[in-house]
Amino acid sequence: MISAQSLLLTFLTGFIATLAFVPLAKKLAIRCAALDKPNARKVHVTPIPLWGGLGIFFGFMLTMALALHFIDAAHNAITARTLMHLKGLSWASLGIVIVGLIDDRWGMPAKVKLACQLVLGAVLIAYDVKIDYHTLPHFGVVRFPDWLTWGITLFWIAGITNALNLLDGLDGLLAGVSLTTAIVFLVVSLMTGQVIAAVVMACLSGCMLGFLRYNFNPAQIFMGDTGSLFLGLTFASWSIIGLLKSTATFAFAVPVFMMAVPIFDTAAAIIRRMLAGRPIFQADKEHLHHRLLRMGYTQRQVVLLIYGINTAFGVIGLALYYFFK
Repeated sequence: MISAQSLLLTFLTGFIATLAFVPLAKKLAIRCAALDKPNARKVHVTPIPLWGGLGIFFGFMLTMALALHFIDAAHNAITARTLMHLKGLSWASLGIVIVGLIDDRWGMPAKVKLACQLVLGAVLIAYDVKIDYHTLPHFGVVRFPDWLTWGITLFWIAGITNALNLLDGLDGLLAGVSLTTAIVFLVVSLMTGQVIAAVVMACLSGCMLGFLRYNFNPAQIFMGDTGSLFLGLTFASWSIIGLLKSTATFAFAVPVFMMAVPIFDTAAAIIRRMLAGRPIFQADKEHLHHRLLRMGYTQRQVVLLIYGINTAFGVIGLALYYFFK
């Protein structure tokens, strides 16, 4: 088991690394004209630099490299299978960040972006990051055929990635929701003895807190698709490795509750657009945060309220795992 001191050190390293990298990402975004310009759907009224996700990505990757090399408990927990997972995640993360950089600067059709996510999902499957079995009451462990494994895994990866991407609509919203989700995920990882997942979540928590220094209202920089897609892919992948492949009967419910706000907000958006006869990729101002703003709450109040909602659902997921593992 990994010590609290090691996890705290990982958290602080992620925090400091992201604090250092984000200003560099901001300068690069301004120089390359990667700016989020105001429009009728957006809340901000002045152009804001994007590519904050690049600072998160470098902060995360540097911290993880240091943690896996210098923390004995983490280094010793790396098995051949874990190493395969880490390699696949490294390649897929790099790929999704490149997709995000292009989309933030030049724009990318939603269908092309989805196709890229599916390709990167296939890369993850090739490195054994896949949902190939589940435990059902009265049946025990049920293994899926290859076609179903591919379908469920790609649906989960693309679904979670896009859910977090669509949530990124207010200053500090996605970063804070990701922070609360990562903390709950960290606790679950410790309960299940998954050292590497715990290190990843401690690192990600630190990175999110560091990014909030620049992204909380009024935001100095946005993470853009570069950051939201990276976070989505990271949570989707580690929930597969750490939770969905668990033999616990209710394991599938834990990540759903941990990421309840982005999952249910996205599901509501898809249903709403389908019923209205609009393309499901067509953006609107009917997300949860938009509705709360129209009710008279300030941006900060909306963000803090959603943090609380997501945390509450995360605790419910934690309780489910504890009582039904």
